[in-house]
Order: sequence, then C-alpha cells, then structure tokens
Amino acid sequence: MPTPSILVVCKANLCRSPSAEVVLRAMLHDNGLARAIEIDSAGTHDVCASAPPHPAAIEAAKRRGYDLTACSARQVTPADFEHFDMILAMDRNNVADLRRIAPTSCKHKIELLLDYGDRHYGKEIPDPVGSDMKRFDLVLDMIEDGCRGLARLLVRAA
Repeated sequence: MPTPSILVVCKANLCRSPSAEVVLRAMLHDNGLARAIEIDSAGTHDVCASAPPHPAAIEAAKRRGYDLTACSARQVTPADFEHFDMILAMDRNNVADLRRIAPTSCKHKIELLLDYGDRHYGKEIPDPVGSDMKRFDLVLDMIEDGCRGLARLLVRAA
C-alpha cells in the first residue's frame, strides 16, 4: 500500500504552510505515524522560491518547540495534484487558486486545514506577514487546532 500523503498550502510557503507541515509532522510523530505519512508544503505563488520561512514564523514555532529551519519555499507543481492524497489550504483564496489550476480529477482533494479543527473549525488562517508577533502566535494556535483534529483522524484510520 502506498504511503498516504498530505500537502499543506498557503500563498508564498513562507509562514503558514511550513508551520503546518512541521506541526502536523510533530503530532504524527507523537502518535507513531511520522514515517507512515508523507507531509510537504508549498505555495500557490512563486514569490520566494527556495527562501527560508519568515523569521517571525520561525521564532513563534521555536517558542513552542517546533523547528522550521529545514523548510524552504516552493510553488505547487502540476505533479503535486496527482501525487498528494490531501491538499490542505490555509484560506479560501488558496482554495480558489488551487482549484483554478488543479486537474478536474484532483479538485476533490482540496480542503481548508481548519475543516479539521475544533476550536477554529471552518475558519481561515490569516496571513500574518506584516503583522506583529501576536498574529503569528494566533496563526500557530489555529494551525495546531487543525493539525490536532487531522492527526486524530489519521491515527484512527491507521
């Protein structure tokens, strides 16, 4: 059976999606599934290819025990739509951008990350770039909520 795979996506792949990648990986590791599920992140726009995550995202994550330093920005590719089983976006603009470029046969894979959240269910995770550290912390709260709910479902399915 092939390894299940999840792609988390924001606009530039500089703060929200690399944070979600690392948070989800950590939560799956805690449940013994880190190697059983492939996780990656990407952006809908080619803003800063190969750039490291935003310094404030790195700092907010570090304060909670997550390390974003191995991540680097990349843009979603056509192959991603075929490869990944789930494509989880941070906001509705990301969903719209993904659905615009996805093959029809893959559109069903695209959802909001917070469709798996409890506390922030169905909300959008705002882009914190240009905001203060409180906004980066809120974004991380929301990401943890969505990843926690998704991890629970993945653990049950394993």
